[in-house]
Amino acid sequence: MKRKMNNSKIIIATFLLSGMLFTACSDHTKEEGGTRPGKPADAAIGMNTVLQPVNSSVISTVNAIVPKQKDVQTTIPAEGYLDFDTRTFNNIAARFSGRIEKLYIKHAFQEIHRGQRIFDIYSPDMVTAQQDLIYLDINSAQETNLVNAARQKLLLLGMSATQVDKVVKTGKPFYSLPVYSPYDGHVHDVAHSQMPDNTDVKPQQNFTNNLPLLIKEGMYVEKGQAVFNVVNPHHLWAILKIDRSAVAGLKLNQPVKISSPDMPGKTINGKVNFIEPFLQSGDKSTSIRVYIDNMDHTFKVNSLVKATIQTGKINAIWIPRAALLDLGETKIVWLKNDQIFKARQVSTGMINGNEIQITKGLVMTDSLAENAQYLTDSESFIKTRKNEK
Repeated sequence: MKRKMNNSKIIIATFLLSGMLFTACSDHTKEEGGTRPGKPADAAIGMNTVLQPVNSSVISTVNAIVPKQKDVQTTIPAEGYLDFDTRTFNNIAARFSGRIEKLYIKHAFQEIHRGQRIFDIYSPDMVTAQQDLIYLDINSAQETNLVNAARQKLLLLGMSATQVDKVVKTGKPFYSLPVYSPYDGHVHDVAHSQMPDNTDVKPQQNFTNNLPLLIKEGMYVEKGQAVFNVVNPHHLWAILKIDRSAVAGLKLNQPVKISSPDMPGKTINGKVNFIEPFLQSGDKSTSIRVYIDNMDHTFKVNSLVKATIQTGKINAIWIPRAALLDLGETKIVWLKNDQIFKARQVSTGMINGNEIQITKGLVMTDSLAENAQYLTDSESFIKTRKNEK
């Protein structure tokens, strides 16, 4: 019995000694600021830090970066296609009514040259006008005003001075008048219209390549009727589609570099020649035109192209696009503060490749997360100072 009492005393003494040691250690920890010997005080993470809401701050060891202020060559990407330059479109119209006796143009896209004979036409009105001139020249040669008026009428109707002189000299009218082309280019059946606005797919056109023309020998044409449309293939333009977010940076004469999958390794250098003064319907985009010389016929109409428009240099604060989280109307970065990252709202400007301009919310001494998406909880609404209320 006495032995059991001695064992109980030993156990009680042991517990008392353990309590004293624990109290002494706690007091020592408080005196040392709650840190372990050999570990810096700022490495500790307090309970207040751990208990902060994750939608406004995150504890992480993700890599941190600093913004960079530098001059950046800003560009605008664009896509589009090549088309005929509509400034070179020329109509060959009938200057008088008549029947086409002979047609020398046989198919669409046939190349013609200035002064080339394209068709012969019989016109009763022209025959009558020639006979009037012959009659006046024979019977009233002294009436120079009348003779000159009759000559001028034939010239205005499309006859050449050589033809009129031949009519006067021979005294015989042309029953079938030859018509010559005043233009160089390719022949089209109808007036060419600009391609559709959508450049996501290759534009479709009603080109009847190498098919017979709608105009046939023996057909009648009316005065003023367009017979052919002549397009100059030596001049093209690139129609480039521009996103509405980049329209503000567009100016005339900005350098443009154009490439095409149809011409690997070849670059077309041009400039912004025309900016359409309206936004395209549906996707709210606008288009620009870049005029291109095609003297050697290297470039083909309808070819899809990609372009880079150089808009100049800008000195600003830039961060990687991965460091920015786009929440729609709100854009945030995760700003580093000791061991935690806090959400901060920023304002952005231009995008240049993998970098984005920060116009408000950051300074050069800030440190922010390299990957903003990595710190984001997709199920939380991220709170910043402006939307915490």
